[in-house]
Amino acid sequence: MESSATRAAPTGLDEAGELQIHGSLVDVGGLGVLLLGPSGVGKSECVIELVRRGHRLVADDIVRLRTRPGEGAAAATLLGWAPEHIRHYVEVRGLGLMCVADLFGSAAIRDRCEVGFIIRLEAADSGVSFERIGLERPRERLLGVEVPAVRLPVHAASNLATLVELAVRDWQLRLRGVNAAQRLDERLRRHGAGGSTSIPAAAGDTAPGEEGAR
Repeated sequence: MESSATRAAPTGLDEAGELQIHGSLVDVGGLGVLLLGPSGVGKSECVIELVRRGHRLVADDIVRLRTRPGEGAAAATLLGWAPEHIRHYVEVRGLGLMCVADLFGSAAIRDRCEVGFIIRLEAADSGVSFERIGLERPRERLLGVEVPAVRLPVHAASNLATLVELAVRDWQLRLRGVNAAQRLDERLRRHGAGGSTSIPAAAGDTAPGEEGAR
């Protein structure tokens, strides 16, 4: 929906209409996941752990994007890849630059993929509000294409790779019509006690992306 879409900050739009942004792109279970967040939040470490679990690196640190027109009535999609000079590389603080293909083999990399999901990593103490219920997923707009998005809190004990995998599996279920939060909401509506007919929103909670849309 238009009201829930926000724009990810670009680092540059070239004459070919391609966008360059700071982030990482990983194929997680067949879904292209764009990881965004401030420098040092843990994107590259998350990428390494995802690759170790069998997922595939597309780009780290810098992601280039362009639209791919849809066929017939299909909507346009986003295609993402790494700049050639850093393709297959990740930067791990304290260790330096590493080639994922050397470390994990050619099965651990992809040259490009469609961007189907955005995950923003934010410090848990940053003051940002995080989703507590998740009836719907907001969307962010990149190059005119709206992509579903979530925001995840990062703290010292965070297992980011597991949270990313959970977010991806949940979204893939939603694409098949399985929405656990909505199912619970409907159950409470049918059996609500004390006049409560839906899941109560926690005070101060907002959906990911709402701050940027205001």
